[in-house]
Amino acid sequence: MNDNEYLAKTIVEQLISGSPVVLASIVNVKGSSPRHGGTKMVVGTDGRIYGTIGGGKMEAETTKESKVTFARQRSMFMNFDMLGENALGSDPLCGGKATLLLDFISPGQENIEFFRRFHGDIMKGADLYFLTSLRDNGSDVDVIGHSLLSRSGEVFSTFAWPAQDIEEVKAEMHNVSSTRVLPLNGFSTVDDPIRRVKTMYCFGAGHCALPTSHIAALTGFRVVVIDDRSEFANAERFPDASDILVVKDFKRALEGLSIDKDSFIIIVTRGHQHDRVVLEQALKTDAYYIGMMGSKRKRDSIYSALVSQGVSPEQLNRVHCPIGVSISAETPEEIAVSIVGEMVMERAKQLR
Repeated sequence: MNDNEYLAKTIVEQLISGSPVVLASIVNVKGSSPRHGGTKMVVGTDGRIYGTIGGGKMEAETTKESKVTFARQRSMFMNFDMLGENALGSDPLCGGKATLLLDFISPGQENIEFFRRFHGDIMKGADLYFLTSLRDNGSDVDVIGHSLLSRSGEVFSTFAWPAQDIEEVKAEMHNVSSTRVLPLNGFSTVDDPIRRVKTMYCFGAGHCALPTSHIAALTGFRVVVIDDRSEFANAERFPDASDILVVKDFKRALEGLSIDKDSFIIIVTRGHQHDRVVLEQALKTDAYYIGMMGSKRKRDSIYSALVSQGVSPEQLNRVHCPIGVSISAETPEEIAVSIVGEMVMERAKQLR
């Protein structure tokens, strides 16, 4: 489950129980910061936090100020300086400044339905913008409402947008790659792009696939497991997987899969022949990342066979093989850390 999916689900659960929440979001960063703009966490009325904005004193101060937000039942901006006195002590000296919006969200059917929709859109893998419309009155912030804006221009909102303003927002969306504040007529919006969840397609359901799928899910990837053995590819073995597919054989293993530039393919089947068959199909997709387990000798053998069938060296240059970052991994769990570590690194490159 990725961060936004988890937080949207948490907000819905808290609101249904009758408890308000504070949604703390980093809306601006200057210099270095533990987390990037758009990072969020939820604070409950009991002080419990869900998610993280980087830990340390910034998180502690956010939790403290959230108590003020609950008492006032009003939203507010909070500035945190990681160069000044806040940076003293044992926390790392990040050397930056951050502005956070502490958004007080009250229980009520309108907010419940909105965050249910937000959670549902994230679950569907939608690309969208999370908009918070507000008026800044100094110490307090009047939040007018929240909206979801799809890439196609569809709007789902808790308030009625002035026609001129929403058209201006839509016109600006193609320029928004990270969280920012957009001034409008008499109010402003915090525009937060919610990128589609990356899907890891794991071909193979053996010993290495188990911890790899688990760690990938923990780090925010949607996991799909594919194998030709139902005794291996099942929900009992892979409780973190969003989908598990049992195919007749690997020769048509990619048929029907929605593999695109947000897809990560890892090939960890039980044999060289299966790996080669899957890799040949994977190279015909737009997957952002393709990784295959194996030694350099195994890689060279498979590559040679594919080149003899017309696959170009340029196509093979896309493949990460041996898969994973070099950490001298030996056990399935260590190999999983290596694989997911490389995937996280490549995902960060793509997002930048």
